[in-house]
Amino acid sequence: MKKIYHLGNCTTSQAIIKDTQIDRKGFEMQDIKFEKISPSQLEEMKKMAGSYESLFSRRAMKYKEMGLKDKKLEEKDYRDYILEEYTFLKRPVVIVNNKIFVGSEKKTVEALKKEVAQ
Repeated sequence: MKKIYHLGNCTTSQAIIKDTQIDRKGFEMQDIKFEKISPSQLEEMKKMAGSYESLFSRRAMKYKEMGLKDKKLEEKDYRDYILEEYTFLKRPVVIVNNKIFVGSEKKTVEALKKEVAQ
């Protein structure tokens, strides 16, 4: 499976996609703003990533707006917030041959580049 969960208007996601050229290598692209993440898709991501928390973005504007930084969130909360509001998914999420790459940290992007180059 080769899939990218991204936001078309997220400059960071788009820069990573362009830099790695993964959009040209047979990846299915899902813009999560227009095609919501299904519970089964999120469950699959969680199994690969290890937790819903690892898929959750604390950089989302709504994180502060909703006062979530002052709350103790559980795994179920992370799951529910991601399904409720697409911006809570850390982006991009790239799945390549049963490996998952979540977010834009430099080490994650470098690992993704190596995986895509193979």
